[in-house]
Amino acid sequence: MKRFLAAAAITLAAMPAFASNDDIVKVKSSADVATTMDRLEAAVTGAGANVFARVDHAAGAASVDMELDPAQVLIFGNPKIGTQAMQDDPVAGLFLPMKVLVYRDGAGQGWLAYEDPKEMFDDLAISDDAGYITMMTGALGKLTAKAAGQ
Repeated sequence: MKRFLAAAAITLAAMPAFASNDDIVKVKSSADVATTMDRLEAAVTGAGANVFARVDHAAGAASVDMELDPAQVLIFGNPKIGTQAMQDDPVAGLFLPMKVLVYRDGAGQGWLAYEDPKEMFDDLAISDDAGYITMMTGALGKLTAKAAGQ
């Protein structure tokens, strides 16, 4: 039993990302928000996907004389993949293009966060085993790991 618990603890400690109960995957970053976001944007464009927008929430807050810890969202996608989801259910367009939030928590740690694609499409007429879900999940994992410096 002790070996099992030790193996489980090592496995969990080695995992760079985890899904919380609300289906959000979080990846710890080794850098600040701006650097992590720059890395993410470079990884996305390097993978051949389109960057549609980069939203700076902290700058938005500052524009109305409010404070917010650094937080940015990158909106990006690959129409070859996303179109397949929308062909299966046009409502998938509410969730596409993909979005990744890069933020600093109250302890000063940088994170990347995104919604698990399988869970994102859970209430739609999209099969859990659709190939594009696997592609989206794999891409998000690789892109966020690269941006996190892992």
